[in-house]
Amino acid sequence: MKFLVISDIHGSEGCLKTALASFPDFDMLVLCGDYLNHGPRNPLPEGWNPKGVAEILNPLSGKIACVRGNCDAEVDEMVLSFPCLSPYANIFAGGGRIFVHHGHLYERERLLSWLPEKTVIVSGHTHVALLEEDGGRIFFNPGSISLPKCPEGKTCGTIESDCSGIRRVALHSIEGRLLREIRL
Repeated sequence: MKFLVISDIHGSEGCLKTALASFPDFDMLVLCGDYLNHGPRNPLPEGWNPKGVAEILNPLSGKIACVRGNCDAEVDEMVLSFPCLSPYANIFAGGGRIFVHHGHLYERERLLSWLPEKTVIVSGHTHVALLEEDGGRIFFNPGSISLPKCPEGKTCGTIESDCSGIRRVALHSIEGRLLREIRL
């Protein structure tokens, strides 16, 4: 299976279109929160069109796994055709586990004590891309496709699994360029 991992869209229709066009062959879209709203601390992102973002995501609802971000609200479910308000999600793929959260509720030490080794822990929130191993777990933040706060710029990620578990976690530019990866 191939998972496309996107976080912190913040209503940027153009950036979402770019990311989806760069990775057309995903099996599941993992969204780490902050879909439609830009939040009071952020500027309006390029191509800001929350309604357009909803129109792009809604046809994909059958293959979306997602969590609530700090900028997401109950009103968002009035325009999205999938539930988006869970604080976390567990995805089990080929004997591997992916734990998804936005990043503003659970701290690393707590996650290390809760989750078993070989878990890929995915979060967003900081708009800073991260891919590292800690305590037998992979911590992965795909950054932000719209409002990056890291030198890599606008980023997203992929996770690949087979029947034996998670095989690869990778960070990419939204245009598809590989930036770094961890193979398991």
